[in-house]
Amino acid sequence: MKKGIVILGSTGSIGKQALEVVSIFPSALTVTALATKDDVSTIVEQIKKFSPKIVSVDSEVIKQKVETLLGVSKTQIVFGPEGLLKAATEPSAKMVVVAIPGACALTAVLAAIKLKKDIALATKEVLVAAGEIFMKEIKAAGVKIFSIDSEHSAIAQCLQGEDPKTVKKIILTASGGPFLKTLAEKFAQLTAKEALQHPTWKMGPKITIDSATLMNKGFEVIEAHYLFGLDYAQIEVMIHPQSIIHSMVEFVDGSVKAQLGAPDMRVPIQYALLESKRQGNHWSRLTLAQMTKLEFLAPDKEKFPCLTYAYEAGKAGGTLPAVVNAANEEAVKLFLAGKINFAQIAQKIKQVLERHENQPNPTLEAILAADQFARTQVL
Repeated sequence: MKKGIVILGSTGSIGKQALEVVSIFPSALTVTALATKDDVSTIVEQIKKFSPKIVSVDSEVIKQKVETLLGVSKTQIVFGPEGLLKAATEPSAKMVVVAIPGACALTAVLAAIKLKKDIALATKEVLVAAGEIFMKEIKAAGVKIFSIDSEHSAIAQCLQGEDPKTVKKIILTASGGPFLKTLAEKFAQLTAKEALQHPTWKMGPKITIDSATLMNKGFEVIEAHYLFGLDYAQIEVMIHPQSIIHSMVEFVDGSVKAQLGAPDMRVPIQYALLESKRQGNHWSRLTLAQMTKLEFLAPDKEKFPCLTYAYEAGKAGGTLPAVVNAANEEAVKLFLAGKINFAQIAQKIKQVLERHENQPNPTLEAILAADQFARTQVL
């Protein structure tokens, strides 16, 4: 029987690649619902190819444009937060792929979990902003969570068959982004065009900028804390420019297990959508004979302070992770729009964190309020 898949963020980089995986395994996977913001032409193509029952878009104006281009169709087009909720909770779906950048999918994803839908998680912000609530709902519903991040997928694979009590630490690898060797004094002159030139991965603009600041890796640290139940002292970040080793686990006896693979997101996406079952590779493969070196460097936290901000927010907990997430999101928007320079991303985030009064053990409402507070403070 085919497994119904919902893809939130279907026109983004991860969403498109997830649909490629669905196309390769049509006997196992089928698309029941999609969600996008405003990429009209792409979503129309996706509707024609995959025939989902429901498609959610950003607004009524976008809905009308899609319907006009689409013509006669059995697919129901909905919009806004209510539309996103309807797509995420489509009854025939067993798994929801969360690939919408930012925290806007949080409410819809929590609703999907309550309906016992498994989650394939690409969006870091869901766990970063509301990790305690998210994991509590996952446990209460008895559903599974599969990480689409190459790093967390790697950790999960390294932990297969291992006793969690024997884990000394996990090591999340980071490419270092395009500015690994750029002097910090030049950060104020760097443009969005330069920051979007990631050396190894093909990703959406927001996550690519987060990779350049190392905030992306900071968010992954918070994710790993929740996904694997480890203290922050047991989560280390290591710069690995080749992006061949996707992450590692060190055990108490000194052994280290690493997961290697070509830097192709479709591999961890396939592993997640097929629920950790291995099937034939239709994508890039790793050729060991062509690997000339594997480098490892400690991250420069003074040069890339966003990594420290994420660690500190994660350790503090409460509403602070939601604030660092929202402040980062808004600062990245300003940078991409050419309104601030690269160095100012970290500066804006620091200013907002200093203004926020952290609330321990927050409700979802408090988290969403903190999220909105942070967004209004990024000027």
